[in-house]
Amino acid sequence: MIEVILNSINNNGLITAFAVIGITMYISHFVSVKFTKGRVHGSAIAILIGLILAYFGGLHTGGQKGLADIQMFSGIGLMGGGMLRDFAIVATVFGAKFEELKKVGLIGVVSILIGTVVPFVIGVVVAYSFGYRDPVSLTTIGAGAITYIVGPVTGAAIGANSTVMALCIAAGVIKSICVMISTPYVAKAVGLTNPRTAVIFGGAMGTASGVAGGLAATNPRLVPYGAMGATFHTGVGCLLCPSILFIATKLIFG
Repeated sequence: MIEVILNSINNNGLITAFAVIGITMYISHFVSVKFTKGRVHGSAIAILIGLILAYFGGLHTGGQKGLADIQMFSGIGLMGGGMLRDFAIVATVFGAKFEELKKVGLIGVVSILIGTVVPFVIGVVVAYSFGYRDPVSLTTIGAGAITYIVGPVTGAAIGANSTVMALCIAAGVIKSICVMISTPYVAKAVGLTNPRTAVIFGGAMGTASGVAGGLAATNPRLVPYGAMGATFHTGVGCLLCPSILFIATKLIFG
């Protein structure tokens, strides 16, 4: 019986992945409600659990993909890939109303530009302080500080090595968790109460997962608008980092 179950798990990787993620999300939201009264969203707790599981999965197999290197959990590599991630982001954005988006105006564009340049500069400064001097590494880590999507896209475009790529992803994940956890606590102070400010907030923060999780814990109706701003932010980052910001970094650190 056990052998039949194990064979089914190994031969249906994607179904197993959905089951594992479903159980993880259930536990995460239970912890969120019971121990934080919803102030720390379940998604943030789920990310932490995922990182811990990935760490121990890597230790167990000596591989590079965390739990996905274990045969029975190989479907997580597909489920967590870019295809389903981008589908989820696009599906979330479909909940936004275009009339509300038009109210944002020029300030939305400014928030995206500031939200792209400021974290990039911070990422470059931190990378420089830890001993990185070549423009490729500095740009890649700076891009990772924007989002963990912009970092790998930039690194692949300008030829960063695998170590730097891993660091840029880690920087983006840490930012995502920080945004997700802190959003409910700062929402009232920054006026995060309507679709307009949600778009601006998403554009300034940039991390779609962090913004969506944080807004879900604040006001679920604002999630599509924040995700829209964050999605535009990601697109702008993917355009600016391998081009203008990389050139600027080369001129400064050449």
